[in-house]
Parts: sequence; C-alpha cells; structure tokens
Amino acid sequence: MSWTGWLIFFLVLQVVHALGTWKMYVAAGRKAWEAFVPVYNAVIFMKILNRPWWYVFLLFLPVVNLIMFIVVWVEALRSFGYNKAKDTVLVIVTLGLYLYFINYTQPLNYIENRSLHPRTSAGEWTSSILFAVIAATIVHTYVMQPFIIPSPSLEKTLLTGDFLFVSKMHYGPRIPMTPVALPMVHDTIPVLHVKSYLETPQIPYTRIPGFSKIKRNDIVVFNWPADTLYGFPSIDNLHHDKPIDKKSNYVKRCVAIAGDLFSIVDGKVHIDGQPTVLPERARLQHTYKSVTTPQPIDPAMLKKEYDITDAVGHYYDTENDNAPTLAVSAATVEAAAALQANPNILDLNKRIDKKGSWDPAIFPYDSKIANNNDNFGPVLIPQKDATVEINYNNIGYYKRIIEVYEGSEMNIINTISVNGKSVLLNGKPLNAYTFKQNYYWLMGDNRHNSYDSRGWGFVPENHVVGKPVFVWMSMDWSGSFPSLRFDRMFTTVNGSGQPTSYLWILIVGLLGYFGYKKFIKKKSNK
Repeated sequence: MSWTGWLIFFLVLQVVHALGTWKMYVAAGRKAWEAFVPVYNAVIFMKILNRPWWYVFLLFLPVVNLIMFIVVWVEALRSFGYNKAKDTVLVIVTLGLYLYFINYTQPLNYIENRSLHPRTSAGEWTSSILFAVIAATIVHTYVMQPFIIPSPSLEKTLLTGDFLFVSKMHYGPRIPMTPVALPMVHDTIPVLHVKSYLETPQIPYTRIPGFSKIKRNDIVVFNWPADTLYGFPSIDNLHHDKPIDKKSNYVKRCVAIAGDLFSIVDGKVHIDGQPTVLPERARLQHTYKSVTTPQPIDPAMLKKEYDITDAVGHYYDTENDNAPTLAVSAATVEAAAALQANPNILDLNKRIDKKGSWDPAIFPYDSKIANNNDNFGPVLIPQKDATVEINYNNIGYYKRIIEVYEGSEMNIINTISVNGKSVLLNGKPLNAYTFKQNYYWLMGDNRHNSYDSRGWGFVPENHVVGKPVFVWMSMDWSGSFPSLRFDRMFTTVNGSGQPTSYLWILIVGLLGYFGYKKFIKKKSNK
C-alpha cells in the first residue's frame, strides 16, 4: 500500500472512531467536533480516559498500536462504567465496534478521575502483562533485538551458538513494513508453526535516522534478500513469499558499501583495486589440502590443538598417485601455520579457485562473467542517486535490482530483457540506470563455508536490520552435552583488541545491588 493509500485509510479510521465515540466526548464535557479532528481527537480521548497524552505516540507505532487499540477500547468502556467481562470480550471480538452499541443505545455516565487501579487481581495481572508486552515490543522493534548465530559463516569471529543483542539504533530503527503481526515473533508462531503475520497491508519502507552509517567491515544483521528460494541457485527462480521484514535474519560482514568498486582477487577482497585491511577481531578462515603420512590424523586432536572445528576429510588422491590426503574445510592463517609444523603434514596448501574458472552457483550465474568464490568482479556496488552504464556485459549484476528490489518490492512493474546485445527495460532500450537506494556486499569470514552475497548478490538498504553490539551468552553444542562458553559472555562484538568478557562486572554489580537492598531492608526493620 502506498503512502497515499495509508493516508486515505487513516482518514477513514478517523471517521469510524468519531462516529462511534462522539457522544462519549460530549458526555465527558468535551465538544462533539473534537472527535472528528485527526490526532487532536486522540489527545483529547487520552484525557477522557485519564491516561497521559504521550500514549498517542503508541497509537501510531506499527505492531505496538495493535495492542494499544485493545487497551483504548477497554479503557473507553471502563470510563463510562462498563466493567463487566462481557463488555470486555465483546469490544475485543468486534474490533472496537461494540463502542457503537454503547455510544448510541446505552446511558453514558462519565466517571471523572476514574481510578486506574484494576478492581480484581485478574484485571491487575492482565493490565501488567499488556503493558509489559507493549514495553518489550517497543524495545524489540525499535531499540534492541536478540539474535542467535545459527551457522558457521562467521566462525572464529562469531561462533555458532553466540546469543547477540542487535542494536536498531546504530543504523536507524526501520518502521515495520508488516504492521499486522504478532509482537516479538519473527515469521512463524512457535509450536503452532503458522505465519505470525498478515501479508497485507504493507507500509512503504521508512527508517528513523540512526547515529551511524554502515561502514566497511561492520558486522550487519539483515533480512536475507533471496528468501524464499525455489530452484536454487538460478536467480530467475527466486520467489518472494515473505514481506521484506519477515524474511529470514542473516548476519555477515559488510565488505563493500555503496559506491565501492568491489572485487575478489585470489581470495582477498579488494576495494577500488586495493586489498582491504580487516579489523583485528576478524579471523578469516579458508580451505586447505595437504598430503600426509599414512598415520591417520584425529579430528579431535585438530580441534583441541589447532581449534579446527569445521569438517575434515581423509582420502587418497587419485590424481597424485593415491597419496593420503587431508582436506580441512576451514582454518585460520594461525591454525594453518601451526598445522604445517605437524610432522604428519607434508604439504599444506590453501585452496583457491583460479581466475576464469566459472562456478555456476556464484552470482550472477553468467558464464561470460565467470565468477567464483575466490576470483570475483570487479563490480560497482550501486549507490542511491548514482547512475551506472548498463550494457550486455554487466546487466547480469543489476537485473535483479531493477526488476525486484526497485521494481516489485516498490510496487513498480519492471521487466529486463536482452535482444541480441541490446538491453531492454519494459521493452525500451536501457543504456543507463539511476539507483533508488544504497546496496551492500556482505560475506562470511569463513570464506569457503558461507552462503553470502557471492551466492545471491547485493543486499538492499531496506533489508538492513541492525548492528550486533555484544554477546550476552554463548553455547557450545558441538560436544555430547551443551556447555556455556563463559569467556564469551558479555563480550563486545566490535572494538579494538581481542574480545574481553565483562561478565565479572555484571556479577559484581548484581551482588552489590542485592547486598544494598538487603542492607536497606535490615536498616528499615530496625
């Protein structure tokens, strides 16, 4: 739905509210016309309900307002003496329309300075739960969201089983595009395994300004642009069954920002032709292969002595006289150097996909471009309001942006076709294109065990969720029994130097708090 559609919908709601409540305004000593003035009527209605004026803001926060509507309906009934359970159930079941029945057919005796304290314990519990859910929804949607690392794509930098808090404030909170949804649930209701939202209506993409921009090498949480996939990996078979903000959450490192000329040369990321310098905390991993002695190498030993946790394999290399060979799917440079010193390792080599060797699973799946995991591009990362020349050779990179990210997801019908070596947009020649938003390139630090932008392409700005700020808990599920990684609890995700746990500060703070409370209690008892 466009902003014009939402404005019309908003005005219709104002009329529905006014027609169903104007007599209540009059009974409370206000003027009937006040019920018909948008926004102002909400301020006045809060006064009638004996609630603070700032509740009005909650009525306009998507997702939160669904709960607030229920609160306001029930409060309106109670302000005129309708406190029975029957009234509460009817106003909720009828989505507030029960107020019409009260407004036009029942006596309206306004209770001025009504006590806001619930009359029963059940009412008190209900009120407390509702406002707790409202507060939690505001924090979850606009301030900070919990997230768990589900895969090893950032392994050694962030570990599988790390529980993160993701800041929405850094890049700016994104207004939920799916306004009718269950609070604090992503795309599926737990246990029931059904969708937690209605696909329509949709709010146009809007982001409240944050206090920082996405920078190169930031770790970013985003909605996976390719969700949901059918016929993987063909880009033409990508279907969009979910709204943007309900697509699966992914976390990767932003290796290139809008305006960068991005390339990968022999496994190293380059920006504008120069290799990038990663922060100290980034721990890249690559795949290695080694000829070994006949002595078997124990994977448990690799984990204990070299911190190699991804899969390893032993085989006899038929292309090398059946030499016993060890394949290590992921190891850091430090681990590889230490492993090289093992007497059973005869020749350790990093696996690099050669330039010109086409991998059909790598974006944009075009043999004439011939990208692979370790040699990619160069390609210009699209920047808002920047114009890029479009031709037969590079349209593969930008086709999806023009058709989908700046087409169907923005309610525009765009179709790209190629006639010989001419590129057509909606049947007309396309020689240049001006982008409507910024795009980013995100990759995992576990370079050969990460499904990232090399697999699906650019990440649009409207898919960005937030920035991980710290690990509050970390679970190791690799052993027979899950265990806590205490050294990772309450560590920051960003910053200089190696991660440091601040768990001891939390423990000292909690002990001090409870000790102080106990001291005050003893003092008051005396």
